[in-house]
Amino acid sequence: MEKDLIRIGDIEKFSLVDFPSKIAAVVFMQGCPWRCPFCYNQSLQNPNGESDASWEHLIHLLEHRKGMIDAVVFSGGEPLMQNNLPQAMDAVAAMGFEIGLHTGGYNPEMLQKVLDKVIWVGFDIKAPFDDEHYKRATGGIGEVAKIRKSLEMLIKSGKHFECRTTCDPRLLEIADIYKIADELSALGVKEYYLQKYRPVPEDKTTTESECEKFLHDAELTAYLKSKFPIFATRH
Repeated sequence: MEKDLIRIGDIEKFSLVDFPSKIAAVVFMQGCPWRCPFCYNQSLQNPNGESDASWEHLIHLLEHRKGMIDAVVFSGGEPLMQNNLPQAMDAVAAMGFEIGLHTGGYNPEMLQKVLDKVIWVGFDIKAPFDDEHYKRATGGIGEVAKIRKSLEMLIKSGKHFECRTTCDPRLLEIADIYKIADELSALGVKEYYLQKYRPVPEDKTTTESECEKFLHDAELTAYLKSKFPIFATRH
């Protein structure tokens, strides 16, 4: 097995929140094409960023976690950037672990290669599906057609998945959430979450009330519950 099969920025050994109903380890893969202003994992953005974690380290860790955890979640960064993601998933699955994936849908071709390997997917929706809005939300990259293609592929696959949006008030308005909800519901999404934005260190102006407004808007909440069989907010 290759020593550096994938580039890893960090590893969380034990998580109860990154894969529904599973105890998981989380692999934070190095590299992301986006520069979302609300990102808390900026150290993972550079594909060539330095890290003490490695593929060899991950395999050693998982050998000692057999019977203690159920699954491994490939997160990021953006896992779909790395060409050896399918091989990494196969190797981990061969050790007896279920596979989860966190993605923004950046690369539908790579998603197609790994969909049959995953049990569950967390799909990040950054903004309404128009290129200009997505460019603002991702720091310059739109490519909404690719994201829609990935999401449509995921829906068609029948895999268990959720969509979620981090509600950064610097980028989104309440009206944008209605747009996102209509778009996702029309595509057939059944499970959707609003996630509270927590100001990144360089954001010195966004107030707590601005962060909370999306999650405490009763009319919006009622609308989202009418659109999705499963809806909740995450604080």
